[in-house]
Formats: sequence, structure tokens, C-alpha cells
Amino acid sequence: MSNREAILPKSSERHALYEAHGYSAAMKSGDLLFVSGQVGSKLDGSPEPDFKKQVTLAFENLKNVLAAAGCSFEDIVDVTTFHTDPEQQIEAIMEVKQTQFNTTPPSNWTAVGVNWLAGFDFEIKVIARVPSAK
Repeated sequence: MSNREAILPKSSERHALYEAHGYSAAMKSGDLLFVSGQVGSKLDGSPEPDFKKQVTLAFENLKNVLAAAGCSFEDIVDVTTFHTDPEQQIEAIMEVKQTQFNTTPPSNWTAVGVNWLAGFDFEIKVIARVPSAK
């Protein structure tokens, strides 16, 4: 028997996007949360054109998915980011990261350069440990 629970953020507008593309925002299995790649999309699903704002939105979307599962950035144990132009983008990404995601000790992080993200320039996916219910 499968021990999986789909997690969706509270915003009902984003639910339609997940349904249209056929995936869950996150999947909880036991005490682990596997969050699908989050991009800097507006509520209608279109990319934010300003890169730094796109990264900020991606972190906000991630924060909302984590919150729907009872998690926060402090519960993240693994981060993977995807970048269309890593050399040119890393400074802006690190600037946003420091304001949104400044935990100690920091999570492990893998950055991958890619040439296509469906109109986006940054994507972040994570694995988090769901805090125990007390």
C-alpha cells in the first residue's frame, strides 16, 4: 500500500495550473516532502520577466507549498536549482537566497545549468523533512 499524499498550496489559482500540467506541487511520503520544481510564475502561470523578481517569486511559491505541508525553509534537507545562464544569474540568485532562505546549517545545494525551462530562467525543487506532529 502506498503512503503518499499530494500537497497543494492554499492558492486555488495555482491548483488549476498543477491540474492542467498533470502533477502535484509536492508529495508527502512518511516524514519526507518532495516538492516539485517551483518557478517564478505569476498566478496565471506566466513567467515574471524581471529575473530577480522571478527568483523571488519562485522562493515565495516554494514557501507556500512548504507551508501547506506544515514545513518551512528550516525543514529543507536537499535543494536543486536549475539555471538557464548560471554565470550571469548566480549573483542575483544568491542575493535573493540570503533574504529568503538563510538557515544554519545551510542545506546541501546542487545547481544545474540547463537550456530550457519552459519560458522561465530559474527553478527550485527541494526535499524537506516534515516536522513531527506534537
